[in-house]
Amino acid sequence: AQLVESGGGLVQPGGSLTLSCAATERIFTIYAMGWYRQAPGKKREMVARLIDGGSTNYADSVRGRFSISGDSAKNTVSLQMNNLQPEDTAVYYCNFVIPGGVDYWGKGTLVTVSS
Repeated sequence: AQLVESGGGLVQPGGSLTLSCAATERIFTIYAMGWYRQAPGKKREMVARLIDGGSTNYADSVRGRFSISGDSAKNTVSLQMNNLQPEDTAVYYCNFVIPGGVDYWGKGTLVTVSS
């Protein structure tokens, strides 16, 4: 299975975007779904994670502005991003983790925040 992200693009500071991710083939057991990002010259970092059972984790830099939601049975996860700032500019990657620690990654979608 592969993960395919959509929803990236160019947005002005203060604007909003919603990223979506879906698996191309059914993944039957998902432990966690999440979003990561990598800005130019920086390491990939966790943005938001949704753990099986409903708990969520957010990076301090996005808490209160971003919201993750998903459906593990449907193999979909979304990231609502509000009040975007230039420092949010990055390639955003979708990630699924299955029991045993196996990761699935998407190819990424670019989010550019600029006036």
